[in-house]
Amino acid sequence: MASAVAKLPTLINTALANARPKFNIFMKYARVELAPPKLSEIPQIKAGIGKLISSAKTGAWKQQTVKQATLNTLVGAEVLFWFFVGECIGKRHIVGYKV
Repeated sequence: MASAVAKLPTLINTALANARPKFNIFMKYARVELAPPKLSEIPQIKAGIGKLISSAKTGAWKQQTVKQATLNTLVGAEVLFWFFVGECIGKRHIVGYKV
């Protein structure tokens, strides 16, 4: 038992040294992907929404490959999932609202 306790600081330092590069990569992408949109990006957002609406009206969504359709479905499911997680966090209950 004493030898296991003596090895503990070495194990912790090794784990931290191995985790640091992956954490730095995570932080690099988190700064970019999780940042709110800037004012200079608003026109791009408007153009993207307009393109989405026009493709829905013209039926261009029917010309997607299976891979693109699957990816779009997964992104839509992810957005829906995070919406419901946010709802559960907001109401602080899994089922129903506390009245």
